[in-house]
Amino acid sequence: MNDWPDGYGRGGRGSEPEGARSMRHVQRPPVPQQQSQGYEDGYHSPYDSGYNTGQVYGAPAGGQGAGGGSRFPGGGGPAGPPPPAGPPKPAPDWRRRIKIGSLVLVGTLLVVSVGTYFWADGQVRREVDLSKVIERPKDDDCTTYLIVGSDSRKGMSAEDKKRLRTGSAEGKRTDSMMILADCSGGTTMISLPRDSDVEIPSFKGSQSGKVFPAQGRRVKLNAAYAEDGPELLVRTVEHNTHLRIDHYAEIGFAGFANVVDAIGGVELDIPKAFKDKKSGADFAAGKQTLDGEQALAFVRTRYAFAEADLARTKNQQKFLAALASQTATPGTILNPFTLYPVLGAGLDTLVVDKDMSLWDMSQMFFAMKGVTGGDGKSMNMPVAGSRGGNLVWDKAKVAQIVGQIQNDEKVTVSGN
Repeated sequence: MNDWPDGYGRGGRGSEPEGARSMRHVQRPPVPQQQSQGYEDGYHSPYDSGYNTGQVYGAPAGGQGAGGGSRFPGGGGPAGPPPPAGPPKPAPDWRRRIKIGSLVLVGTLLVVSVGTYFWADGQVRREVDLSKVIERPKDDDCTTYLIVGSDSRKGMSAEDKKRLRTGSAEGKRTDSMMILADCSGGTTMISLPRDSDVEIPSFKGSQSGKVFPAQGRRVKLNAAYAEDGPELLVRTVEHNTHLRIDHYAEIGFAGFANVVDAIGGVELDIPKAFKDKKSGADFAAGKQTLDGEQALAFVRTRYAFAEADLARTKNQQKFLAALASQTATPGTILNPFTLYPVLGAGLDTLVVDKDMSLWDMSQMFFAMKGVTGGDGKSMNMPVAGSRGGNLVWDKAKVAQIVGQIQNDEKVTVSGN
C-alpha cells in the first residue's frame, strides 16, 4: 500500500523535485498547467515563443541550429572564434604614391639647391670695383670676361709652396691673362701674353680715388696689375684693345690646384714630352690625368719651349678649356659629393667684380667649355714683333678681332 499521494513516487512525473516531496514544510505550490492557445488544425504541439528559454525568434533551445547543430562555429558558445573578416582591402594606389614621392623629392632638391646657391654666393670674394674704371669703350651685345691667373700665395702653407714650387715672393702678380668673349656668333678665347707691350693710360687710383694722367709709359702688361691691381689692369686692357670688359675673374695658385684635385684630376693629351726644373714639370707624351700639382706645373712652364710665353699661353688655354669641360657636367653639378668640394676649393680663392653673380660665373665656365666643344675659337693675341723684349701686338689684326666681337660676328682672324 502506497502512502504517497497520487502522482508522487519513484519514477513519477510530478511537478515537484525530490527535495520538495520529502520536505513538506518547504514544499512549493504547484504551478498550474495552462492550456495552449495554439492552432489545433494539423498541429499537436503548443506554440513556444522562445522568450522563456532565451531563444530568439523560435530558434531551438540549447543554442542548437537547424538540424541540431550549434549556432556558433566549432560547436562552441559566444566565446568561440570570431566571425569571418569583411571584404578584402583595395590594392595600394601606386600612381598616387609615386606622385607624392616625386613632389617630396622635387621639394627637397629645391630646398637643397636654394641653400647651396646662398652658401656658394657667400663664399665668393667680390672685391673688384669696375665702376672705378674710367673712359670705357662702348658696350656691345657680347659678354666679355677678363680671366686672370695670379701668383698669389694667400692661404698656402710653407709645405704647399715647396710642393707646388711657387716660391715665397710677397704680394701677387698676373701669371696669365685671357679675354673670353661670349657672343651669339661664337665664343672666342684670346690669351694676352704677360710680356705684351702696352701703354698705361690715365686712370683713377683704386684706393686713393685720385686720377693719374697719361704719361705715355709703355710697359709689360703684367706691370699694370702690379702697379694698381685689377682695376688698372682692366683699364689698360680696354685702352689698348678698345674692347669693353664686362666681368673680371681671378684665381690664385692654391685655388687652381685645389679645384683640379677636387674633381679628381683633369685628363689632357700632351702631344710632346717636356721637362722644366723651375716649374717642376716632367711630362711624357700622350693622354694622361693631371692632379693639382701637375696641372699648376703645366700651365706655368715657359722655359722648356722655344716660343716661351706664347707656348705657355697656348697650354693655359688648352688646360682651362679641358678643366671647364670636365667640371661643367651633370656628373659634377648634380652630385653633391663632387659639387661641394669643387665649390669649396675654388670659390673662396676666386676674386671677381662686384656685379658678377653665380649665374655669370656659370655662363663663363660653359662658354669656356664651348671652346673645346667646337662652338668657339681659342688663340693668342696676334703679335707683329717685339720692342725692348716686349711683344708688340699686330694693330690691324687686333682691330679686326675687336670689330668682329663688337658686331657679334664669328672671329676669323688667326693669332700666333
